[in-house]
Amino acid sequence: MAAYWIWWALAALLVAVELTVGTFYLLAVGVAFAIGGVAAWMDVSPPGQLVVAGVLCVVGTIAAHRWRMRHGQPPPSPSLDIGQSVRVLGWKDDGGARVAYRGTQWDAEPASPDVARAETMYIVGTRGSTLLIADRRG
Repeated sequence: MAAYWIWWALAALLVAVELTVGTFYLLAVGVAFAIGGVAAWMDVSPPGQLVVAGVLCVVGTIAAHRWRMRHGQPPPSPSLDIGQSVRVLGWKDDGGARVAYRGTQWDAEPASPDVARAETMYIVGTRGSTLLIADRRG
């Protein structure tokens, strides 16, 4: 088997794995391997192929890293719980509450100190597994 086919098969494998990971780093390495295959196809010596692929791997991963840092992670999607009503089962001495929501009991805290206490409250946010509630929908 010709060397360029090996380079291209590895490049295809890396790109396929990248589709499941989604980081762009393996995509950069896969493209570098594909260009290493082009170098092999052009009868560049094996050390030359490795240099071409290696340099492009480094350049590609640096470019992918800079792109990720510049664009960051996508903002988290808003919780589907926000705006839903909960039934207050009881208020605790520390100001928190125990509420019924989705068939079970949850710990809840008022979203701000001036929230009026009511029997039915609304979820305006979360802090870990604690619901933040208010007397009006957020």
